Amino acid sequence: MKRFDPRIVLGILLILGGGLALAQAMGYLESATKFFWGGTFLLGGFAFLSLLLGDNWWAAFPGFTLASLGVLILLPEPLEDFGGAVFLGGIALSFWYVYITDRTNRWWAIIPGGVLTALSLLILTSSYFEEYSGAIVLGGFGLTFFVVYLTNSTERWWALIPGGVLATLAGMTIAAERFGEFQTAGFFFLGLALTFLLVALLARMKWAYWPALVLGIMGLLGLGSLLQFANYVWAVVLIAVGGFLIVRNFTRNA
Repeated sequence: MKRFDPRIVLGILLILGGGLALAQAMGYLESATKFFWGGTFLLGGFAFLSLLLGDNWWAAFPGFTLASLGVLILLPEPLEDFGGAVFLGGIALSFWYVYITDRTNRWWAIIPGGVLTALSLLILTSSYFEEYSGAIVLGGFGLTFFVVYLTNSTERWWALIPGGVLATLAGMTIAAERFGEFQTAGFFFLGLALTFLLVALLARMKWAYWPALVLGIMGLLGLGSLLQFANYVWAVVLIAVGGFLIVRNFTRNA
């Protein structure tokens, strides 16, 4: 029996697409091209997704991407503003599928999956919570790294640092609109201090107590400006440190 040539299917699809485009141009059909290409991408996506039944995990990437592209093309006009969220969300699904099917070896898929999910949520919510768009996307990125940490807290303790920094930046986007620059910097330093404190407590990294202490003091001084005494504290701290350095130099020489 002669082997089936897939180029025959491709040729038929191209002829059909050309015919529909011609019919639409002549005014016989409306949105024919849209339905044709949308359906074609959907069928292509489902074809790749069917390979997942044979443990071909790589097929998730073209499968979900083509399927989401097909849905994007077929979206009705009132929902076209959410097309970007549908497309990015579909790609994110491919990474989440790859992770869920092998959580031990494919933990790396959490990072692109979480980032794409956060971007998708940003598109969905930007129309309703525009002032919090920065907090949503940065918070989503930070949450992604916290999930990475939870997959193996012993080996992936490092994920606490980017997770905490991104969560802190998310909070800063909100604080910047409500407080002055100095107070916002205080929130930033406190967030970093909390990040290193989590590293010290959860990952048992004793060195992390030192940056947590220094950053915590800087953060409290920044927030202290709300009470109008931080300038005096900074002056006293600078004088004390300078005096300590001078005294120490003379005592060593003596």
